[in-house]
Amino acid sequence: MKKPAPKPLTFLDKTFWITESANNPKHVASLQLLQMPAGAAENYVEALFDEVSQHDKATAPFNCRVSSFLKFPLRLVTVDRLDMNYHVQLHTIDDVSDRVALDAYVAKMHEVMLDRDKPLWQFHFIHDAKSDVYAIYVKVHHMYGDGASLVRWFQQGYISEPSTDSFVPVWSAVRNRHKRNKAKLWRRVLRGIADFLIATKDLLVIFIRLFFKLLRINRHYMPLPFAGTKTVLTGQVKSGRAVATVDFDFERVRQLGKRTRASANEILLCVFDIGIHRFLQDHGQTFEKALFTNMPINLRKPGEQTSGNKIAIVPVELAHGKTDPYLRLRQTINNHRIVKQAAQHASPGAFSYYTVFIQSIALLFEVLRLSNLPKPIANLLVSNIPGPTDIRYLKDSRLLGNYPVSTMTPGGGVNITLMTYAGTANIGMVCCNKHVESLQPLAQYCVEAFDLLEKCVDDPTVSVEDMGEHIADMPVSIVSETLTDEATQTVFEHERIKATG
Repeated sequence: MKKPAPKPLTFLDKTFWITESANNPKHVASLQLLQMPAGAAENYVEALFDEVSQHDKATAPFNCRVSSFLKFPLRLVTVDRLDMNYHVQLHTIDDVSDRVALDAYVAKMHEVMLDRDKPLWQFHFIHDAKSDVYAIYVKVHHMYGDGASLVRWFQQGYISEPSTDSFVPVWSAVRNRHKRNKAKLWRRVLRGIADFLIATKDLLVIFIRLFFKLLRINRHYMPLPFAGTKTVLTGQVKSGRAVATVDFDFERVRQLGKRTRASANEILLCVFDIGIHRFLQDHGQTFEKALFTNMPINLRKPGEQTSGNKIAIVPVELAHGKTDPYLRLRQTINNHRIVKQAAQHASPGAFSYYTVFIQSIALLFEVLRLSNLPKPIANLLVSNIPGPTDIRYLKDSRLLGNYPVSTMTPGGGVNITLMTYAGTANIGMVCCNKHVESLQPLAQYCVEAFDLLEKCVDDPTVSVEDMGEHIADMPVSIVSETLTDEATQTVFEHERIKATG
């Protein structure tokens, strides 16, 4: 079977390469925890390492390095053989079960750039030579694909039942490309022109509405760009990373969403918001206004069934001023749906152009080392990657968890990525550690925040004050005409119960 040729480099691919620096590498990664089979040999991990290291031939894109001119990427070119001493490595640490120490070890590896003269990926086995649990840390350059593509590729190496048969690792697996029937050239040209004109018109409407919001004429629209709050986590990204991983029972998240008429994303946004406010207070920072998150927004119209990517990454205002976790959730829901409504009233191309425009400005600030001057686009980025719903195995090793560890966005902040796996949300957090030594407290605060939010549904006396949340002197009203009558009545009832004790 003929191996597929390298994919062409898009504008976005080239952007990841051009803007990469030692201070802000542009790779994404995952930390996978695995359990050996019962009765495994003492050298189990070493034998697995030796087995996969024999595969020194790869398929695209894992056999591709970047050909560049004056540091400008031109294309991907293939290599005949891989340097397996570089791409696959074995590490021994004291205790893999010490999650804090493991996260710190991964953070050290995550801050190092991939070798630009080689294919842009690495596979690290991590074990302690005494327990039946080991880890694999994988990092791949963002040029090779988006998060969904990378997850799909690496899942190919995991199976539904344990097996001792030999296997082909992900970098050597042949991936068949689906051929699409192309329309005639003149039709594609006309369709492209029409899509461009529609997107340009809608993009102009977006900017006009944002201008009206700047003048405070139309306040119920998505946030203005660069309206985030400066914190110890934002600003120019420096070298060094802090990483933390944590698990949520995703079925509990879903059930809480049903009880509060919220999506799982909205539940988690509220939880992360409460947690990060408490974390920032540990560093002497409280705020009189809401923080902001960057979130991927689905641009498909209701009922539309299409393949491919139709998302935009836009800022969403979070909550503030309410000590009742439920009322903070209502704020988050309202603000989140304002942005979704804006996206539904514009063509997918318009929101894509808007995302590229705003992110390009942020990247320019980063390249010029001026990210400390403007306000950040957002204070955190939250993304959700659906994973397998059943238990998976790497040969006969059981996959216990798969924690995404992403790259840093221009302007800093915390990047939080979760992947659902067998009923659990595996969450990876990463930030620049120039002012923060560890993200472990944030992970713990988020667990506490979820418990508070879950409890407050039945107990209106529950308050985030127990976590040290700052209280604004002038609480912001969360009631607007965009809330449904049912939701508004629920909010009023909750506030009445709180007031009467």
